[in-house]
Amino acid sequence: MGRSELREHIFRILFQIEFHDVKELEEQIELYFEQLEQIKDKDKTYIKEKYEKIFGMQDEIDGKINEAASGWKTSRMNRADLAILRLAVYEMLYDEDIPVGVAINEAVELAKKYSSEEGPAFINGILGKLSKTE
Repeated sequence: MGRSELREHIFRILFQIEFHDVKELEEQIELYFEQLEQIKDKDKTYIKEKYEKIFGMQDEIDGKINEAASGWKTSRMNRADLAILRLAVYEMLYDEDIPVGVAINEAVELAKKYSSEEGPAFINGILGKLSKTE
């Protein structure tokens, strides 16, 4: 699986956070993996480890998003945008293997696929502002 595809699966799992109780998340992740045909163990491990890191830092990541999002708070954001932003902010600030420009570009691409018409510009604006302040 390529990095973009792995990133998309991480996004989908992060998106589920908003719809399930924390106690159900582990089961929901397993159900998600069962739906994927012929996923390699290394890809499953990568997805799960990255999701767990992001989930564990969610409050800190949300704080960074709130600082960069003028007039917006994570509690009011479109759920797809929020999941994309959490993934991108983690990659930008805490994942040394991902260049900032790649994290932003990939987030915008996810927004084109999963967000509203305004989503890509919204996400690009927040991540651009964050990249200048960090």
